[in-house]
Amino acid sequence: MDDMEKTLLIIEDDEGLQSQLKWHFDDFDTTIITAGTRQEALTAVKNYQPTVVLQDLGLPPDDEGVDEGFRCIQDILKVAPDSKIVVLTGKNDHKNALKSIQYGAYDFYFKPVDTDKLDHVVDQAFRIARLEQENREPSELDNSINGIITANSKMKSVCRMIEKIAHTNVTATLIGESGTGKELLARSIHRLSEQAQQPFIAINCAAVPENLMESELFGYEKGAFTGAASTTVGKVEQANGGTLFLDEIGDMPLPLQAKLLRFLQERTIERVGGRKEIAVNLRVICATNKNLDEMVKDGSFREDLYYRICEIVVDIPALRERGTDSLLIAKHMLSRYSKSMGTRNMSFSDQALNAIEAYSWPGNIREVENKVKRAVVLADGANIGVEDLGIPQSEDITSTINLKEARRTAEIEAISSALHMTDQNISAAAKLLGVTRPTLYDMLKKYNLSAGNGSNIAGESKS
Repeated sequence: MDDMEKTLLIIEDDEGLQSQLKWHFDDFDTTIITAGTRQEALTAVKNYQPTVVLQDLGLPPDDEGVDEGFRCIQDILKVAPDSKIVVLTGKNDHKNALKSIQYGAYDFYFKPVDTDKLDHVVDQAFRIARLEQENREPSELDNSINGIITANSKMKSVCRMIEKIAHTNVTATLIGESGTGKELLARSIHRLSEQAQQPFIAINCAAVPENLMESELFGYEKGAFTGAASTTVGKVEQANGGTLFLDEIGDMPLPLQAKLLRFLQERTIERVGGRKEIAVNLRVICATNKNLDEMVKDGSFREDLYYRICEIVVDIPALRERGTDSLLIAKHMLSRYSKSMGTRNMSFSDQALNAIEAYSWPGNIREVENKVKRAVVLADGANIGVEDLGIPQSEDITSTINLKEARRTAEIEAISSALHMTDQNISAAAKLLGVTRPTLYDMLKKYNLSAGNGSNIAGESKS
């Protein structure tokens, strides 16, 4: 296992057994993380992407059931689908052990714990994880599409499409919102193509003034206009033999669209002020954040040019459509910038992780990078909070962040109401709440509540 970092997450609400397992696996040359609830486990998974998870099936608040344990398995695999989950369950609970496998667990182990046997199960899980890593196609964080970080099926399909396009000479147009990585994908097409050693020349059609665009693209002869002191080669000639990337093609003026169409058809150009046709051999990749179909309909984009540049169209999903990719990208950026700025071992708080996942990221990947870089600079310690990220707060984000507090408040109110309705009778209150007497006693202790002699005192949670 020398070639992969081993991280083990132990999810066990029994503090004694949790400490025993942590102490035992410290000898495994493994990074150990612990959690006592599903929510704590999910936070740990988001922060550390554990290789192996050792999980008790009975988790609070459903200590005597398995529903919370099953939900935990599903939640973990949504965030870290490659993690190997080993379920700990009761000796006679074969039915739920097998059901946990159906939910995606790698293996199960029956209590009581025999550490020698458990060592074998956990070690085997690490070995399987290593073999899968070795044989997996390029990973999400460093795949053949240079710099693309994704675990999303839509984005993976885009990457496979880019790989196929690279080996052809079709004119492709990348369509997506600003900040989704269109230039990165264009460079990947070039890098994976036979022209990889030739120039990659990019021009942003929205950034060049209309009166200069033609000379920027096609160059100009000496004396073509005032200030043209010498013959200058344009972007098209610079890209000869390689790739020309026309970013924001939707902003190209209509008169120049006609000249671009002629170039694409004839593969020859004339410099501004010149009369000589110059042959060029290159591939063209375009990109835009505009709806070209609508522009064709309203006459702001030439239909014939549209069909010429859109031999293949690649639709790039916005970050908000890519599931947990915002978390993956944020963690990757955090690792990069914390190392480059000399502040290692930084991590996101639970609230920050929830905020990252809930935020819509209108600026997409570029915005994630900016926010994380800002947080690394401004954070006072190693733990990055929501305020460090500077993510705009909304009711949805606030609700996500305060979900644990909302559940605590609701449970206190339910217990208080049940005790009041049953005149402080513990057995009757437990029945009304649908829990056992021992569970109710545990909840009273957890929330610092007392019952008896007609009194009912609600205080702050000590947990």
